[in-house]
Amino acid sequence: MQEINSKLKDFRNFLYICWKHLKLPEPTPIQYDIADFIQSREHQRQIVEAFRGVGKSWITSAYVCHQLLLNPQVNILVVSASKTRADDFSTFTLRLINEMPLLQHLIPSESQRQSKISFDVKPARASHQPSVKSLGITGQLAGSRADLIVADDVEVPNNSMTQGMREKLSESVKEFESIIKPKGRILFLGTPQTEQSLYNILPERGYRLRIWTAKYPNNKQLKSLAINLAPKILQEVQTNKLLENKSTDPKRFTDEDLMEREASYGRTGFAMQFMLDTRLSDLDKYPLKLSDLVVMNLNPDKAPEKVIWATSPELKINDIPCVGLNGDAYYRPMAVQGDWADYTGSVMAIDPSGRGKDETAYAVVKMLHGQLFVTKAGGLSGGYDDQTLQKLCDIAKEEKVNLVLIESNFGDGMFTKMITPFFMRTHKVTIEEIRHNTQKEKRIVDTLEPVLNQHRLIVNQDVIDRDYASTQHLPPESALKYQLFYQMSRVTRDRGSLAHDDRLDVLSMAVGYWVEQMSRDVDMAMRDSKNQKINQELDRFIQNAVGRKPQPLRWF
Repeated sequence: MQEINSKLKDFRNFLYICWKHLKLPEPTPIQYDIADFIQSREHQRQIVEAFRGVGKSWITSAYVCHQLLLNPQVNILVVSASKTRADDFSTFTLRLINEMPLLQHLIPSESQRQSKISFDVKPARASHQPSVKSLGITGQLAGSRADLIVADDVEVPNNSMTQGMREKLSESVKEFESIIKPKGRILFLGTPQTEQSLYNILPERGYRLRIWTAKYPNNKQLKSLAINLAPKILQEVQTNKLLENKSTDPKRFTDEDLMEREASYGRTGFAMQFMLDTRLSDLDKYPLKLSDLVVMNLNPDKAPEKVIWATSPELKINDIPCVGLNGDAYYRPMAVQGDWADYTGSVMAIDPSGRGKDETAYAVVKMLHGQLFVTKAGGLSGGYDDQTLQKLCDIAKEEKVNLVLIESNFGDGMFTKMITPFFMRTHKVTIEEIRHNTQKEKRIVDTLEPVLNQHRLIVNQDVIDRDYASTQHLPPESALKYQLFYQMSRVTRDRGSLAHDDRLDVLSMAVGYWVEQMSRDVDMAMRDSKNQKINQELDRFIQNAVGRKPQPLRWF
C-alpha cells in the first residue's frame, strides 16, 4: 500500500488511473507532458497554453482531485470567463470524487458543502472557504482565499473583442494576487483569442508560460514562440527536421485532420488556435491603423473646410468600442478650420453578396477640399432580395448620393440590372460597374494606406457605433470578423489575410474613386500651371521683341 501511495504522488500515474476510469485511451505523450508541467513546483505562477482539443481542462480537473487526495486541507478556486464554465469544471471534479474508488473517502458528508458551486471533501476541517469553489471572472472574487487558483479559459471572444475589454480583463486577474495564500499557486489554462492576448501580458508579471503546439513548428515559428515552446516539442523538432508541420499528438489529431482544420479556420485563425502564434512578425504586417482616422460627428450635407488630426491623450475617444490592436485608439480632431461648406460630391460603393456567408456591403464617402468623409457604411445580410435592394436605394437617397459604384466581378452585372429599377423609382443616380483584376488585399491596402497616413479620412462616429452593434447577434467567434474596423486593423497584403473583407472592400472602392478624381485634379492643376508659365514667357518675349506689352485678346 505504501508503494502505491508513493507512485500516486506523481500526478502522471494518477492521470493514467483517471483516464482508465473514464474509459479513455491512455494519455498521450503531450498530455503526460502537460501533466508534468502542472505538477512541477519550479514556478508559483504558470500558464498552460495548448492547442484546442488537447484536453487541458480535463487534465487539470484530474489535478485538482490529485491535490485533494494528497492534502484534503487545500482550498482551490476555479475561475472561468463565465460562471457556467467554472461550474462545469467543479461539477466534473465532484463527479470524479464520487465515482472513482480511489477517491471515495473524499466524498462530502451530509453536514458539508456539496454543490457544484462549492463543495468540501470529507477530511477537510471546518473553514469559511470550501475545498473547491467556482466563480466567473466578473463575479465576487473579493473575500475568497485559496491555495491554488485555476483560471480556466478566462479569455474568450466575448471579453476580449475590444481594447477596453482586454484592459478590463487584465485588471480583473490582478485580483488573484490578493486571494492567493502565501506559497499558493496560480495556474492559467487557455488558448489565445486575439493577437494581444492576456497570456502574452502575464509573463511580464512573472508568470511562466509553456506552449504546446498542434504541429511541430518550422524555423520561422520557432523564432516567434521563442523560449516558451514546450522543451519536449523543441527537442524533437531540432533533432529531426522532417517533423516540421507534422502533428505533435498524432493519436488525437492526424496530419490530415489538422490540414482540414487549417483550411476551415484559415491561416490566421489556425496559427492562433492551434499553433498559439500571436506575435507580429514585423511592424508593417498590419499597415492600417485606426489611430490614423479622424472621428467626429458629421453633418449629412456640410463639412468643415479643414479638419486637423492629432493623437494627444485628451483627444482619445473612450466611449466607443475600439476593436483595433493593443495600443490602437480612435481620436477626435484637434481643431476644425474654415466655414462649413457643401460636400463636393457623394459616392456610394456596393459589393453584392456572393456565395456562403458574405454580406451585401456598402459605404458612402463624400469629399470636400481633398478630405474624404465616411458618413454611412455597413453590411446587409440579404443579397438580391427586394428588401435589400430597396434599403440600399433608401440609403443613397438619404445621403444624396451622386454616383453608385457596383462591384461586378461576379454575376456578370446581374446585380446592377436588378437594382437599377429600384433606383429609378427611389433616387435617380448614375450607376457604374467596377471590375477588379488585381489581388484584393494588396489593392485595399494600396488604396487606403496613403489616405490614412495623410489623415484625410474622417469617419462619422455613428458609423463606428453601428458597425460594432450590427454583428452582436452573431456568435462571438465570428462577430468581429464582419466588422469594418476589425477588418481595417487586421488586413495585410497577404492573400486570404481576412476571413471576411466585404465592408473594407467597398470602403476602398469609394475611397479609390475619390483618390482617382483628386489625382486628375492635381494633373490638371499642374498642366494649368505649366501653361500659365509658358504664357508668361511668351508675353515677356513679345514685350522685348516689339517693345510693348501684348494686349489681352478681346472677345465679342
